[in-house]
Amino acid sequence: MGIFSGLEKFGLKSAESMQLFEDEQKESEKKGDEKPEEQKIPPEEEFLLAKTVRCKVCDQVFKTKVVKNGRVKRLEPDQDLRPRFQYIDTLKYDVTSCPNCGYTAMNRYFDQILPAQVRLIREQISSQFQGSNVPEGATFTYDEAIDRYKLSLMNTVVKKGKDSEKAYTCLKIAWLMRGKAETMSRNATENKAALEECKKEEDAFYREAFDGFCKAITKEDYPMCGMEQSTLDYILAYMAFHFEQYEIASKFLASVLTSASASRRMKDLGLQLKEDILAQLKR
Repeated sequence: MGIFSGLEKFGLKSAESMQLFEDEQKESEKKGDEKPEEQKIPPEEEFLLAKTVRCKVCDQVFKTKVVKNGRVKRLEPDQDLRPRFQYIDTLKYDVTSCPNCGYTAMNRYFDQILPAQVRLIREQISSQFQGSNVPEGATFTYDEAIDRYKLSLMNTVVKKGKDSEKAYTCLKIAWLMRGKAETMSRNATENKAALEECKKEEDAFYREAFDGFCKAITKEDYPMCGMEQSTLDYILAYMAFHFEQYEIASKFLASVLTSASASRRMKDLGLQLKEDILAQLKR
């Protein structure tokens, strides 16, 4: 007679076969056989939306891709403050480009254009531009994003924009080159030359950005490109460190560490960079 005998009158016909205590070993084996759920990586287009824009140069209305700020999760930046986000490189979408006339600028500058600059863009860019028939996908590849930034840089030169805007554009191109290299396999032999070329271009634009910002700080006011002085001084300190110009790096770093307005986080980054500079000098 089973321990559950007599419960049949309640209609519980399976009572006789029921075990009072489950076999824990079998249960653990069963759990061990279960495969963990794979984390689903959302497609990049889930973080984007189409924004309607009116061009200040040709007055045409078009749509441009922008990042949904509320959807992205910020990660730790690179040591030179290159921003990082989970699942998407937001830098790819920080440029607005008119497909009709070719006027292109970083998002923060797109609407900030003077009548005299409009005339220069029409004469030197729009009169030759042939990009209206170039198809666009749901997202931008790194190469497409870099091309848009280069077009933005050309527009900035043509409209006689500020040195800081040119330098910031060059810095973002260098960061995009770095991002592109990170997506390339380092094991494939055929990628070796492409990676070397990517690194070469990153350094070239990094140098242009450094030289441009050094010029800008002698004649422009802060905030510059949305950055306070301590932020830009830190970036310049890191860039000087990258180019092994340790004396210049130390001067910019001293400005950060002695600044009354610099945040605690910025000073902590500065102290870490100071240790890196001292370690390099000891070598």
